[in-house]
Order: sequence, then C-alpha cells, then structure tokens
Amino acid sequence: MARRRKFSSEEFGQAIERLMNETGVTYRGLASKSGLSAGYLNHLVHGNRPVPSNDVVKRLAHALGVEPEHFREYRLRVITERLERMPDLVDRLYRRLSA
Repeated sequence: MARRRKFSSEEFGQAIERLMNETGVTYRGLASKSGLSAGYLNHLVHGNRPVPSNDVVKRLAHALGVEPEHFREYRLRVITERLERMPDLVDRLYRRLSA
C-alpha cells in the first residue's frame, strides 16, 4: 500500500477517490463503513455535490482511515471559523496581504 500523506492538497472528490484506491474500498464498501449511500459518495467524488458538512467529512475520514484534517476543505473551514472569532487579526492579515 502506498504511504499516505498526512494532508491532501487535492480537491475533496479527488482525495476521496485516491484514498478509496489506496485502501481498495468500493463505493458500496465505503457506504457501509460511513453510513452514507454509494450514490451520494459517487456524486461527491465526481464533484456533483458540494463538499459536505464537517460531520460528514469526519465520518468519511474515519471510514477511510485518515483524520478529517487530511482534507483541504476541512482545514480551510476550521481556519475560517477561527478567524471569524478574531476580526482584528483578519484586518491585520488583510492589510499585510494587500500591501
């Protein structure tokens, strides 16, 4: 089995598909492990549905043997949520980045 990266830089669907290939799990197998439908998982992989809630990402991560932080979109949500609680920091960062 290929060595897994701790953090993925891939889009959500691509990361799911790669992990499925690495672990040899099918859509039905992942559906069984995650409690989600195989059809829904197929839509996620092919980008026909938006990235799901953090709770669903956690279920998928657990089923695929990675931490939720593996997925770029999850990390971005966590950062955004934390930044929303620090408006002064957001303003300082924005000024610095726009200079």
